Amino acid sequence: MIDGRIYNFSAGPSMLPEAVLLRAKEEFLNCGGSGMSVLEMSHRSKVFDDIINAAKDNIRKILNVPENYRILFLHGGASGMFAAIPMNIGTGSGIADYIISGNFSGAAQKEGKKYLKEARIAATTEDVNFTRIPKQEELNLSPEADYVHVCWNNTIFGTKYQYIPETNGVPLVADMSSSILSEPVDVSKFGIIYAGVQKNLAPSGLALMIIREDLLGKEMAITPKIWKFATQDEKNSMLNTPPTWPIYIVKLVTDYLMEQGGLEEMKRRNVEKAALLYDYLDSQDFYISTVEKADRSLMNVTFRTADPELDKAFVAGQAAHGFSNLKGHRLVGGMRASIYNAMPKEGVEALIAYMKEFAAAH
Repeated sequence: MIDGRIYNFSAGPSMLPEAVLLRAKEEFLNCGGSGMSVLEMSHRSKVFDDIINAAKDNIRKILNVPENYRILFLHGGASGMFAAIPMNIGTGSGIADYIISGNFSGAAQKEGKKYLKEARIAATTEDVNFTRIPKQEELNLSPEADYVHVCWNNTIFGTKYQYIPETNGVPLVADMSSSILSEPVDVSKFGIIYAGVQKNLAPSGLALMIIREDLLGKEMAITPKIWKFATQDEKNSMLNTPPTWPIYIVKLVTDYLMEQGGLEEMKRRNVEKAALLYDYLDSQDFYISTVEKADRSLMNVTFRTADPELDKAFVAGQAAHGFSNLKGHRLVGGMRASIYNAMPKEGVEALIAYMKEFAAAH
């Protein structure tokens, strides 16, 4: 780690690779020989056109995106897509199935209700406070649905899908905001993959979407032009001024990931980091893991002690150890360590050392 930097366990916006930050710093005043910063550059310029095209090409290469899928950069983050998706593809039967595995899939369903004839809850684990993912046999799916929506990794609750739901040909739509580019994904199994970029890709203010071509051009008449997926595809995601700086960082981050060995290497590192933390949690009884083992997230590790006051003390002591953002979400309590791609193994090892020290003292 660079001197003065801390281990930032924030759920998002999150850490970015230091090599990316240093490259952005180097190019900050003069990007691509343009004599300008990206922050002051016209999105219609040749330099920025090269940046956005390179970012999309990198996403296609790194995720092995099939040719019949389009890559979009959109306004509104993932929360904006909660409304944009039903307005764009919920236009057949007007029915969509939502599998509720946490806060964000629930928020997507509530937003979908505004635009759909029926936003069905096909399954939910709310009764156990989302400590697990609904199983395939629990899914009550409608054969008439225009799509099935899931949140692939639950940032707040620390769970992740370990299987791809079988939907009998109905397009599967996945919010992958907090797991995107953390491991390989078979894009062909999904109709849409979308993600807010502020976890593993860039600063906040942008949504990435990977959409199968046959789902374009089906939007409702009320759909704002800025969120018409077909229109944005035609305009290369630049119908109006896009979030240029986040797109530039996406380009740098994906450059970096390819240099590091791609998603197979990211998965190896992420499995190793998560295993260190989960193995420690499973080896002792001072801290309690808050999710079922089978559905544990690689990106967001949630845990607590048996005493909320001790949880507060643990969080209060983080700064002295060079950490930040270890407080758990209010819906879960306790602690949460978000260990995205940019979190080095050394950060997880340092966290475990602090956990051991705190447990011994209490």
